This record gives sequence, structure tokens and C-alpha cells, in this order.
Amino acid sequence: MERFLQIAPHSLAIVLRRVGTEQESAVTDEIQQRHTGYEIFADFKAENMQHFWNKKVTEAVEETFFLGWIDEHVLLIQGKEEHLEVLREGWTRRALKAPRGFEIQCIGFSTLAHQHYSLDSNGFLFVAVVE
Repeated sequence: MERFLQIAPHSLAIVLRRVGTEQESAVTDEIQQRHTGYEIFADFKAENMQHFWNKKVTEAVEETFFLGWIDEHVLLIQGKEEHLEVLREGWTRRALKAPRGFEIQCIGFSTLAHQHYSLDSNGFLFVAVVE
């Protein structure tokens, strides 16, 4: 049975994956076990607030809010549409940085209140519109 969760309007789902060598994996496990979703979000913001060459990304990251942490690898953030669009564009240009110990696998962009998200067995994010 698939897991579904209604995503709030004006939200962005960032699917993360653990990274690191075998030596670093112990540190990454420790980071993930000690940190809440909000702390991972705070680290995401800190990593991306250093875009001094791109004021739009810095402003967009500054104006986003923590919405949730799902399945220990999906970070949900919320903000204005224009800020989320800047983040999405930043990710497609490989300018958006993941929190420490993670990499961004993909992002999902939601503007409709009646969308649901589902992860398949390979960790791919699917968003379906419910009528």
C-alpha cells in the first residue's frame, strides 16, 4: 500500500539522500539520528544563505519556512511562489546546496492544495492531483 500525504499549497518537497564514504557514514548516521527535521531545514538554510553572488537565491531561502520532515528524507518547505520558483531554478542549475550529510535527489513543486505525494520502492517522488 502506498503512503499519501496532502501537501500544503505553495510548498516544495526536497527529496534528500544520504551521502559520504564509509568513514563519513557513521557521522551522517549520527547527524540524522540527532537532528530533527527542523534542524536539517536550518542546515539547508545555512548552506544556501551563502549565495552572495546570487541575491535572489539568498532572499528566497531566507523567506522559506519549515513545513515538515517525511520518511526521514523528504524535507517540506513553504514560501511564496516566486521564492519557491527561484529555489527550483537554483536546483536545476545545480546551485542549490543540500544540508550537510545529504544530497538533493529531486524536488517536487506543489501549487495545488489537493495534491498527494508518494514514494515508490526506489525512492522516486510522485505527485498526483486528486479531483
